[in-house]
Amino acid sequence: RRRQRDAQSRLILENAIKHLSELEVGSPIAHITHGIGRYQGLQTLSIEGAVHELMMIEYADGAKLYVPVTDLHLVGRYSGVSEIAPWHRLGSDTWDKEKRKAAEKARDAAAELLDIYARRAAEPGMNFDVQEQEFDQFSGEFEFEETPDQADAIDAVLEDMKKPTPMDRLICGDVGFGKTEVAMRATFIAVNNSMQVSILVPTTLLAEQHFQSFKDRFANWPVRIEVLSRFKSAADQKKTLAALAAGQVDIVIGTHKLLQKDIEFKNLGLLIIDEEHRFGVRHKEQLKRLRAQVDVLALTATPIPRTLNMAMSGLRDVSIIATPPAKRLSIKTFVREVNSIVVKEALLRELLRGGQVYYLHNEVKTIENTRQSLSQLVPEARVAVAHGQMPERELERVMSDFYHKRFNVLVCTTIIETGIDIPNANTIIIDRADKLGLAQLHQIRGRVGRSHHQAYAYLLTPPTSSLTGDAVKRLEAIEHAQDLGAGFVLASQDLEIRGAGELLGEEQSGQMHSIGFHLYMEMLDRAVKAIREGKTPNLDQPLDVGSEVNLHVPTLIPEDYLPDVHERLILYKRIASCNTEEDLIRLREEMVDRFGNLPEGTQFLFRTAEIKLQATALGIKRVDLHAQGGRIEFQKDARVDPFKLVKLVQQRSKEFSMSGAEKLLIKFPLPDGTKRYEWIKDFFTKIA
Repeated sequence: RRRQRDAQSRLILENAIKHLSELEVGSPIAHITHGIGRYQGLQTLSIEGAVHELMMIEYADGAKLYVPVTDLHLVGRYSGVSEIAPWHRLGSDTWDKEKRKAAEKARDAAAELLDIYARRAAEPGMNFDVQEQEFDQFSGEFEFEETPDQADAIDAVLEDMKKPTPMDRLICGDVGFGKTEVAMRATFIAVNNSMQVSILVPTTLLAEQHFQSFKDRFANWPVRIEVLSRFKSAADQKKTLAALAAGQVDIVIGTHKLLQKDIEFKNLGLLIIDEEHRFGVRHKEQLKRLRAQVDVLALTATPIPRTLNMAMSGLRDVSIIATPPAKRLSIKTFVREVNSIVVKEALLRELLRGGQVYYLHNEVKTIENTRQSLSQLVPEARVAVAHGQMPERELERVMSDFYHKRFNVLVCTTIIETGIDIPNANTIIIDRADKLGLAQLHQIRGRVGRSHHQAYAYLLTPPTSSLTGDAVKRLEAIEHAQDLGAGFVLASQDLEIRGAGELLGEEQSGQMHSIGFHLYMEMLDRAVKAIREGKTPNLDQPLDVGSEVNLHVPTLIPEDYLPDVHERLILYKRIASCNTEEDLIRLREEMVDRFGNLPEGTQFLFRTAEIKLQATALGIKRVDLHAQGGRIEFQKDARVDPFKLVKLVQQRSKEFSMSGAEKLLIKFPLPDGTKRYEWIKDFFTKIA
């Protein structure tokens, strides 16, 4: 069961970061050494009698670079706004300058992040005690069965809460995939340890909904829950604040009011942030002050690029809930030009099956006109209006009436983005969908399809010719990402459309733009590792290029073995990116399992990758072996025994000689690929 789940979570991450599979001819692509060019497909070439498949990249002035598939770890999709991706000139120093600038930025970001995390690690955490019997009883009251991902997320949160260092975990799962239950289990543990819990939400409606859900879920337990929102009178709020300071309130749910300076907790132990992407930079700065002392659990359906960024770089713990609840269907999504026939058909289809419809119109000035035109278009519809400028009580009444089916069409603004679950509403029509962000579209679409009925989302736009390039991309991304659990994939795409943002500052695009997200993340990763080990990050070589290995044998996945070019590209990238020999063995098993026994060229591809890993570990720069012999080039700080090398050259001078201090020449024949592979493996063992 464990193995199966590992494979599942690996698959989720692969889908999320499957950045080479969406490459189309002409897409910008970044090479660690040569900069950003345009992908021109895979080509099979015969080089010195051996057949190889190579990736062709075109650079400025029509220059072409052929990258062997064994070196695909040096290539990543350029993640930024594709239209304005730079073209580099092969051999110019522009790329090196940009890379150095980005490396300096990555070093500073890494140092600052590690400082925050070192301070957190030094602070004592809550070290919660989990009373198994009571916790099992509380868990047993959950009316659904946990999905495997949900169970994993709950286990991870429990482990974090038991640790003596403060928790900072992000739970990323689609709308309705059970993030709230994870938060409730964490809340139960905190309250059971006599600590207070603060739940921060972006909207008043969501605060009210959570208040009801928590009251229902904790009904059998002696827990006092309060809500702080604009629906409460000033006198009520004052009472709640006094009770909080006195430690009489166990759980408080509220909007930005919870961030005010005058709020005092007697013993706050856990902070839960729902819909984290809805809070601005300043709010997050206020939260950062709390972060060092209390356990923090953030929930989001589509993490904003910066959050995703920090999660991917290992600077925040992340749990992904990607398995949908049983019987849940994906939402069918259509992007259409505004058309009354489409609207009428969508409304009638839903109303005739007894369902309800959201019609999203995000302009308060003209919302009443929209209500009237819908009433005329479909006279049998009972239409109501909801927006944020209505008096609170009236808004509450409208939402309650819609929930109780007194209306069947609700014309509303994005106020429903984080709203009440209405299982009977299974069609949403979004007017001017081009004006909304990707995370927002995904979030709003998630308002429907909360039951086992098929749900539909219609995204209405003006004629395509009048849309901006980014808007078209967002709409394409949301239309293609119809699978359940697509939030993480969408966030990755949002990252590309919007740029990734400074990790800690207020800018949204940052240095990553000039070199692309994936390379920047690798730089950051290396900088973090270097600083953790007490070393200074190498700004001249901020990325690990690895060894160059050429055994002069065919290295390819033949087309007749695997015809799909995208699939071949993904597998080439995965083979080149394996970090250990175990990873290679697992991948090899997977390929045999999926496509059958490996052809000779593919076996040599794996063997070359294995030699490359060993050579990189030993600090060997280049291995070049052919039928007549070959050469091995060492780096200055190679991890080999120099005495063994000297002894070898002295004892077998006819077979070996040194050219300078760093090149070993091999002067005896190695007639076939298998011999070269076996000899070099044996040689590495001897000199290590």
